[in-house]
Amino acid sequence: MRSDEYQNFDALGLAQLVEAGDVTPGELLEVARQQADTVNGRVNAIVRFMNAEADQRVTDSLTGPFAGVPFLIKDLAQDYAGLPSSSGSRSLAGIPATEHSTVVRRWIDAGLVIFGKTNAPEFGAKGITEPRLFGPARNPWCLDRTPGGSSGGSAAAVAAGIVPVAGANDGGGSIRIPAACCGLVGLKPGRGLLPMGPSVGEAMHGAAVQGVVSRTVRDTAAMLDVLKGGEPSGPYLPAVPDATFLSQVGADPGRLRIGICTFSAINSAPHPEAQAAVDAAAAALTDLHHAVEILDKPPFDDQALAQDFLLTWFTFLAWEVDDAKRRTGCGDEGFEFDTRMMAALGRATGSVEYVDAVMRRHDHARRLSTFFDSYDLLLTPTLADLPPRIGSLDTPRPLRRAAELLLKTGTAGLLRHSTLMDQIIHNSLSWTPYTQVANVTGRPALSLPLHWTADDIPMGVQFTAQLGGEAMLLRLAAQLEQAVPWRDRRPTI
Repeated sequence: MRSDEYQNFDALGLAQLVEAGDVTPGELLEVARQQADTVNGRVNAIVRFMNAEADQRVTDSLTGPFAGVPFLIKDLAQDYAGLPSSSGSRSLAGIPATEHSTVVRRWIDAGLVIFGKTNAPEFGAKGITEPRLFGPARNPWCLDRTPGGSSGGSAAAVAAGIVPVAGANDGGGSIRIPAACCGLVGLKPGRGLLPMGPSVGEAMHGAAVQGVVSRTVRDTAAMLDVLKGGEPSGPYLPAVPDATFLSQVGADPGRLRIGICTFSAINSAPHPEAQAAVDAAAAALTDLHHAVEILDKPPFDDQALAQDFLLTWFTFLAWEVDDAKRRTGCGDEGFEFDTRMMAALGRATGSVEYVDAVMRRHDHARRLSTFFDSYDLLLTPTLADLPPRIGSLDTPRPLRRAAELLLKTGTAGLLRHSTLMDQIIHNSLSWTPYTQVANVTGRPALSLPLHWTADDIPMGVQFTAQLGGEAMLLRLAAQLEQAVPWRDRRPTI
């Protein structure tokens, strides 16, 4: 099989070829490796190749819905026993995992052939993928732009044709942002539907979830079927629908009521291409006879939500840094400057202040649930701006010098009382202000590639649903995939 033939199939299509005897798992692995050899030097998507593990795997008798399909897992929270999960950090780069993550075990049981791990920012703390440990991942559609983060390596690998689907996870947009940057399908499932264990029951109070990025809706749906359901060590027994998620692909979504909002208090002037993406989606939805209505503001306080999100995220990051120090004995030299600065802000957060921010999540969820009394879905851009150019979000040198002095003197917490928090909100979230609400409230959300700029840069749109809305999202996504096809659009790299 040639690489161009391989890229014509999604993961389910490749599995069907294996089942029919038209191709072997070993042949698919070889062509995936060839494509990686061709493009990975330019996109830096794969940071660890698992050659011995994959070579052994293709000699096994593989079963499952994805039997024989090449696959990549994210080098963050998707542990493979015996290999490090670096989380993009020097501090963890040499610490092997003692057991498979539950999602990795389910991917293995589904017949996938895992042959590498993908690039991620340190601890997944950014919407870009530029770790000092591995260097930046690059967007196959425009190599000087980011593929997003934190699942940027996975998205770059799928967009570049190395694999048709790859492992991802999402604590504030980390599936949907890369999907939007790279012209892919990115579903963040609702809280508790997929497992996070076995080492933890949930991450970030349930805000972080597992998933994939893919080229087709049916691959995303079938992957949800593979991963869905709780585990004995988990905190929830999720309500899993009787019908498969794959069966929703092609089912009639009915006439949906969709509220559309592009306004954000964090970014009052989204890029015209963000508006164009939503306009294109609204036109397609109208042609499909859905009811669309323009909203003048989001159905929640997005500025307050962003502040609460970042406050809890910085505090969680402080714990991650301290936990890594305890596990490895490393000092501050094991962590990037931005990580140390954000962790210092987290340590300066009082315990009651932290709990206040966590408890306000219920207020945000209530406001959003009231919106769903009148609408089925909320439509926004996924990105408020074009994918940033590599290096453009680096901390400015004057701020870095000042913050380094405070870090050295142990007084970095004073930054909490400056205008730094507002500046960090703007720098971190101004181009992605729409994604965090789904994590904070636990709702499912889906980014779809419905728009490209004249320069062929993808700009996704996001649909957010109420609890249990994954099936609705998949039905609508499959309908839009037929009306506005995207799977054959590929970058030239």
